[in-house]
Amino acid sequence: MAPAILRARGVDAADLTRISRAAKRYWGYPEKLLRLWQRDLTVTPGFIERHPVYRAVHRGKAVGFYAISGTGDARELEHMWVHPKYIGTGVGRALFGHLLRRLRTMEVRRLDVASDPNAEGFYRRMGARRVGVVSSTPEGRVLPLLRLTLRASGRRDQRERARRPGRRGRPQRRPRAGQR
Repeated sequence: MAPAILRARGVDAADLTRISRAAKRYWGYPEKLLRLWQRDLTVTPGFIERHPVYRAVHRGKAVGFYAISGTGDARELEHMWVHPKYIGTGVGRALFGHLLRRLRTMEVRRLDVASDPNAEGFYRRMGARRVGVVSSTPEGRVLPLLRLTLRASGRRDQRERARRPGRRGRPQRRPRAGQR
């Protein structure tokens, strides 16, 4: 599936909140913890106005979203959720690809993700590496801290590749004896 990725608007807040809560529930957390995390899983119109928030839309309906925070050359992934009905359909990969393109356009070099343990594998498949842990709620719970280092894009990156020997920035291989 290839959803459209659109900038979220304040009127989308309730839909995005429903997606985040449904996605968290999908992983089998007990209701007690879901109630504890309710505030963290709530997306408000004000949050959408203050942060870059993008939603994946399929057949006119939001099916996932992401949000980032930060300034300069580092950002943090605040939210990335896919409605359970669409997990495994490529929505997460489409959102993450869009996120990476946006970050490169903004000349961001680093993305940090305090990941739900159930999503760590996804982020690692996307190129992130574990660099530590961060405290979470309830007390004593920790989340994997992942980091994705981005390469430069655009003209500067093209110039850097052009300076390197070989095609596509790879060193030229010497032919083996007998292949010369």
